[in-house]
Amino acid sequence: MFKQILGKLPKKPSAKFWDNGESQTPDNNNSQGDESGLTHRSSNGDNLDCVSLEVLPRLRDVSVSEKQELFLKKLRLCCVVFDFAAEPQQNLKEKEIKRQTLLEVVDYVISSGNGKFPEQVIQEATKMISANLFSNPHQQCKNKTPEAIDVEEEEGSLNPSWPHLQIVYEFLLRIVASPNTDAKISKKYIDHTFVLKLLDLFDSEDPREREYLKTILHRIYGRFMVHRPFIRKTMNNILYDFIFETGKHSGIAEFLEVLGSIINGFALPLKEEHKLFLTRVLIPLHKLKCLPNYHQQLSYCVIQFVEKDCKLADTVIRGLLKYWPVTNSSKEIMFLNELEEILEATQSTEFERCMIPLSRQIAQCLSSSHFQVAERALYLWNNDHVSDLVRQNSRIILPIVFPALEKNGSSHWNQAVKNLTENVLKVLSDTNPDLFEECLRKFQEDQQKAEDTKKKNGETWRQLEEIVASKGDASMAK
Repeated sequence: MFKQILGKLPKKPSAKFWDNGESQTPDNNNSQGDESGLTHRSSNGDNLDCVSLEVLPRLRDVSVSEKQELFLKKLRLCCVVFDFAAEPQQNLKEKEIKRQTLLEVVDYVISSGNGKFPEQVIQEATKMISANLFSNPHQQCKNKTPEAIDVEEEEGSLNPSWPHLQIVYEFLLRIVASPNTDAKISKKYIDHTFVLKLLDLFDSEDPREREYLKTILHRIYGRFMVHRPFIRKTMNNILYDFIFETGKHSGIAEFLEVLGSIINGFALPLKEEHKLFLTRVLIPLHKLKCLPNYHQQLSYCVIQFVEKDCKLADTVIRGLLKYWPVTNSSKEIMFLNELEEILEATQSTEFERCMIPLSRQIAQCLSSSHFQVAERALYLWNNDHVSDLVRQNSRIILPIVFPALEKNGSSHWNQAVKNLTENVLKVLSDTNPDLFEECLRKFQEDQQKAEDTKKKNGETWRQLEEIVASKGDASMAK
């Protein structure tokens, strides 16, 4: 009878039952339904209109010897997945029963005492988690928008299944973090396939979901050492796809936040694998249009590398210069903010390797007509360490940046930029008066040469115009 009903299910039922091989034919005389508290009601014998969840006894109301078996039944009951998006008003009673049951199983994990969870509990728990997190109704709520999520439209991207999903995520977090969970047993069920599907969920548009996923991934990475290389490799592949193929992913900021914690724990000396991750993933991430969505986390990861190995400063700075924005002023300000933090961790030897191309880029920023870019570049001299690096190499740096500073002081349209420029010029003049005067004299000579060249070119064009005009008059006279 039960098989006949299942054979007539519609293609898109309102709920899905995770078949664990232990469901039985319902007994209408039993008030608790089948073994796991599930009874399937059909209104006409042809379609399964709904799935009815019968209320099981509370865990605190049964004896200790019965608790584990009842807990397993509740886990099986929670394997029913409702489609909140397509049918929000159907099965309201059953949805509430499931929600209360989920809350109860979470509380059971929290207050389970000192005994280790047996393997059957871990197996049923991961089945329930997989049924809820990796099911089709949930997957439909994944990222559908390119590059960035508009803050004003964020409410529209919230997952409608969240009343259940939040508790499932909390349950997974508690199971992974619980001292009663044996890692050796759990790794058979929280395996590579499970982790891969979990990482795929980071593309969800719902920020609440991504926040839970971030915390859970932290816990899994810390608890299951055997999965660490696989997690890093999979995250690398997702980031490669984002950088070089799609440019679309909602969870990059959360990925980078997890990676920041992982990088912080890298042992010294750094492995070649980790250095390649910096050059092939983290630095190219600066070129994406949606950089503002994850720049804070990306900057933290990059700075962690420089602080761990100061020799990487040259590589990082040259990488920033390679992807330096040309027409996007807001991104330029982000780059300048990150650059200052990198320079704070940079030693003089590494700075000398890249100071010429870096000084040229700073000079371009100083000359920017966007006052915030010019202002942010000028603020670099307020940093004591950066100022020391410039002073130690002033003979090379000052001739490069001096023309931009001098032009700003005399002709920039923004008064705040003019004032800051005068302060920087005064600092440079006090630091090395002879070099300052030499640069000023060179600048004035170059300006005079440019003016003379301009006049000469103007005179040449005037003479050409006169020749053309005279020839035109002569031809008309004929």
